[in-house]
Amino acid sequence: MSGIFGVVSHQNCRDLLFYGTDYHSHLGTQFAGMAVLGKGFSRQIHSIAQSHFKSKFFEDSRKMEGDKGIGVVSASDEQPIYLHSKVGPYCIVTNGQVQNRDQLSRDLMKKGISFSEFREGQINTTELVAKLISQGDNLLDGIDKMFNLIEGSCSLLLLNEDGVYAARDRLGYSPLVIGQRPDALAVTSETCAFPNLGLETVKFLEPGEIVLINKTLLQKRPGSGGKQICTFLWIYTGFPSSDYEGINAESVRERCGQFLARRDKDIEADMVSGVPSSGIGHGLGYAMESGKPFRRPLEKYTPGYGRSYIPLSQETRDFVAKMKLIPNRAIIQGNRIVVCEDSIVRGTQLKNFTIRKFWDCGAKEIHIRAACPPLMFPCRFNVSTRDIEELAARRAIRALEGQDVVDLSDYLDPLSEKYKKMVDWICRDLEVTTLRYQTLDDMVAAVGLPREHLCLYCWTGQCPEGSCAACGASKP
Repeated sequence: MSGIFGVVSHQNCRDLLFYGTDYHSHLGTQFAGMAVLGKGFSRQIHSIAQSHFKSKFFEDSRKMEGDKGIGVVSASDEQPIYLHSKVGPYCIVTNGQVQNRDQLSRDLMKKGISFSEFREGQINTTELVAKLISQGDNLLDGIDKMFNLIEGSCSLLLLNEDGVYAARDRLGYSPLVIGQRPDALAVTSETCAFPNLGLETVKFLEPGEIVLINKTLLQKRPGSGGKQICTFLWIYTGFPSSDYEGINAESVRERCGQFLARRDKDIEADMVSGVPSSGIGHGLGYAMESGKPFRRPLEKYTPGYGRSYIPLSQETRDFVAKMKLIPNRAIIQGNRIVVCEDSIVRGTQLKNFTIRKFWDCGAKEIHIRAACPPLMFPCRFNVSTRDIEELAARRAIRALEGQDVVDLSDYLDPLSEKYKKMVDWICRDLEVTTLRYQTLDDMVAAVGLPREHLCLYCWTGQCPEGSCAACGASKP
């Protein structure tokens, strides 16, 4: 998942753009970029794989002059992309995943359209989106046509002489939010970017909605009315102080922890903890509900190591997971500990670089509590889990069945014997005392939106309504 930020200011926008983009650093670890439009376009892109956004872009930002700009912290592609097209020159940043990227790029190349941005042999998704938009009669027509062609999701910011166009993906999978202060309008993926910059939230874009930000906010296309926002934003990927659809991420995590504790009356424990950073909120909720003390046996050493699920290589993910969490033996030794985790994706890092640290420091018992159900399907709508083979639950099923299973209905039912055997297998594989997952119903209740407004694909394999024909996955 990437984070995008745009601004139109009454004066030079560079400081607002610089700090607003930096507040998305928790979402991407590969590349970042900014583009400003004044007398002309000024654009900078850097790798942030081994450094912080601020250290890479501070000096560059001092040289940028203009009253409008866009920025991105990207999980994969180099952005922003600049294009001089038949609809005029513009820069663009995107957040999402285009499942049919290869087919769309082949179709464009047959028309004589070339691509210049490649990484590891793959076409840059943002460049592909830009080329698709440029096939339209105008920008709005191009965005509409792009939405209709892609499988997956794409939210975007597009900078040109008109201002900043903001378009939320047609499923509403990823959020875009408008903020305002007397001298500026801004748009963001994460509302945590607003408070310290003096911006107040004024509008959550609807799925498929397109607006133009200049000195005023102008709606160019109304929303589609449907909504299936990514539930994982509240559970894991979003920043704790951010709001999505007006619902705060940290509050949802606390409610998740409370639901876990209510189903956990038979566990005797000396304390509750959460795996930093996103597991902290779940752990606090568990402690509030259970009455058990919340303590911090693991500390994350600065945000600089980033999130261990984002890097593309397993070697890098393992290194980040090992280095970022420092155990505190004085807190751990001799204690029975409930450890709340946002999710169990692959399980390898939790086992090798978290649980192992607890045992090595003398924990008496370790009770893992996951704040969401077992992940069963790779995300189709953003950069997250990539292969079924990576998922801990699928490894368990394969071990129990001796093969991959097509009908997973029994493994999705928390009351079935097969589900219990799957969880027991993962528990033994993780080498913990007990393991329990959140139920789907409790997770949905913790968010507080109707189930039909949430994307639950990675847990259920059911695509959001309206996307099934495109992606070919099962219909709810």
